[in-house]
Amino acid sequence: MKKLSAACMILGLSLFAGGCSNDQIDDHIISLQDKISDVTASDSTEQEDQEPSTEERVYMDELTGTLLDFDGTHLTISSNGETYVFDVSQTRLECKYGVVSSDQVSVIYQGQLSGTDISTISPIKITDKYHNETPLEDRTLKGKVKSLTSNALVIVTEKGNTVTFPVTGVRQYYKKGFKAGKWVYVHFRGKFINETLVSDKQYDGSFTKVISVSDTDPLKVPAATPTPSPEPKKKEQHLRAKIVNVSTGTMTVIPQTTGSELTVSLSSVPVYFKGGMAPGSYVNIIYTGKFNGESTSGMKIRGITGEDPDILSVRNITSTVTGTILGTTANTVLLQTYDGVKILCSRENVPDLSSSGMEEGADLRVTFNPAKSRTSNIYTCIKFEDP
Repeated sequence: MKKLSAACMILGLSLFAGGCSNDQIDDHIISLQDKISDVTASDSTEQEDQEPSTEERVYMDELTGTLLDFDGTHLTISSNGETYVFDVSQTRLECKYGVVSSDQVSVIYQGQLSGTDISTISPIKITDKYHNETPLEDRTLKGKVKSLTSNALVIVTEKGNTVTFPVTGVRQYYKKGFKAGKWVYVHFRGKFINETLVSDKQYDGSFTKVISVSDTDPLKVPAATPTPSPEPKKKEQHLRAKIVNVSTGTMTVIPQTTGSELTVSLSSVPVYFKGGMAPGSYVNIIYTGKFNGESTSGMKIRGITGEDPDILSVRNITSTVTGTILGTTANTVLLQTYDGVKILCSRENVPDLSSSGMEEGADLRVTFNPAKSRTSNIYTCIKFEDP
């Protein structure tokens, strides 16, 4: 409006200016009328720009609480004495340690939450609690081995509780081998809460993050130095083989030299696996004597070590885990393994060569990188395939 008033004042002054003919005055009037029209249009445009938008405003907020449960598509938290169950099938999981029981997490959502009614909101992502002053601490639990496979360790604690831990890709060292009844130390993050209680005195640790397992505490792998001996030392030999299966006290492998399955006892020799005992990965069997190509008869096994994932290129990593799909989120897939634990895998930029379409109930084999899966229980993956 100020521009319009100024234009009108200019027109008035021009009309009463001396020394102008009638034709000149008419030309001035026409010219100034055009300028007034331009100013008026510009002023109208500014007013339209200043008017508030009629589009709906998008509300975003967060709800912080303790992580209780996760089934692959639904995540349960407790906040201020209330329990909330969120559908996270389209949500990103972005917690530092992954999805860990008892961790403090924040659900970032779109919409407005009214009481405990979550039907009015849409979760966008799950993150660690902002400025969390009580991050997950490292814990140690001692127990006797009940069973051990490539993915699951079951121990009985000193209090008589039976606990199942996921050990896929986990660093493990057994100074004198492992077998049922042997005492081990499990280093992990997370807590056992009511939701992890399977039955009386039995706990499911699937949603803990296991850091290491060993029969010594702290875990300290000795340097490979020869022990002096007055007698001539027999020449040690090495046999490289691929892991097929692991059962308490034994391992089934396929030697590169023969291609036939071989069962190796792990109950009384030093065993060290920096990247876990995943099927598909390789081991180095150290022995003296002779290998007949069919059995360990004639071999004196001195120790077994797994490959070091830290020095492998991505194309040389062969560690795998196979299971049934329980559910998916925007960036993860949850598997139930054959040996009874849940494994959460990242889908971020991972080639999917399977025919499953990530459907619930389908079987899936995942190649994962142990070296990049040490701090979070969301495994860093390389590819997905049919089993």
